[in-house]
Amino acid sequence: MSQTTGAARQGRQSRLTHLVNELCKSEHGMLSWLGRGGRVLPSRDQVVEAAEALRSALFPGYFGVGDLTEDNMRFHVGATLDRVLLVLEEQIKRGLCFECDHHGPECPGCADKAAGITSEFFEQLPRIQHTLATDVQAAYLGDPAATSTDEAIFCYPGILAITYHRLAHALYALGVPIIPRIISERAHSLTGIDIHPGARIGERFFIDHGTGVVIGETCVIGKNVRLYQGVTLGAKSFPLDEQGNPMKGIERHPVVEDDVVIYSGATILGRVRIGRGAVIGGNVWLTRDVPPGTSVASGD
Repeated sequence: MSQTTGAARQGRQSRLTHLVNELCKSEHGMLSWLGRGGRVLPSRDQVVEAAEALRSALFPGYFGVGDLTEDNMRFHVGATLDRVLLVLEEQIKRGLCFECDHHGPECPGCADKAAGITSEFFEQLPRIQHTLATDVQAAYLGDPAATSTDEAIFCYPGILAITYHRLAHALYALGVPIIPRIISERAHSLTGIDIHPGARIGERFFIDHGTGVVIGETCVIGKNVRLYQGVTLGAKSFPLDEQGNPMKGIERHPVVEDDVVIYSGATILGRVRIGRGAVIGGNVWLTRDVPPGTSVASGD
């Protein structure tokens, strides 16, 4: 090897060492959590796989194994839930440890809490399945182009998004950090529909087309509500704390009552109330309450 080649290689190695040191500086805050007792971060891939497996249990025969019969369906659902329970409990534990102040290599408190949360979450699955059945029916009845409820389950992005949301919201309501957001962002990446896991959404919810829909964390949506593509249910402003940072936990998103229809491109901001049976037209910008039964068109 020539001296020139050797010097060039040493130069590259020196630059690489410098870059590694810069990227791994704890002062940036990116790696500081890894040093807290050797705990492991949640696995995004395993959380996503668990959510998809749960979808196959909620809609048996539609996703995953497709040749189910009445004889083997119970075995399939049971085996799926048994597998997912172990995976999800571990990921919930990691999520809890992510925010835990315990600094040892083991965190028995988080492990026990994760087991309890996972059990409670699984007890909610029949209720979630029932609610999703109403969403599927709303999609079929609300879209003249729908040929069957099967088509809605198989093909509609709104059904996929609300399925993931109802799973994520149940975990969110049980106090699980990180994991619900991973699930909701997976749905967002697949459908273009962004629903924060904190949003509370009633039965018979239908998002038609869906791309560009945004539903904020503190939204409350009643029963039998229909949204079209490009709808934003967002925050008007962000109150700041003494340090000038946005305050957390403020109810800052709209309340949409039962039987409301919101057409494409509408933007509704702030803690406003859209009354029961109201119809919000396309491309409307709203920062005020709307009385029940009112129709609001662009320019009103």
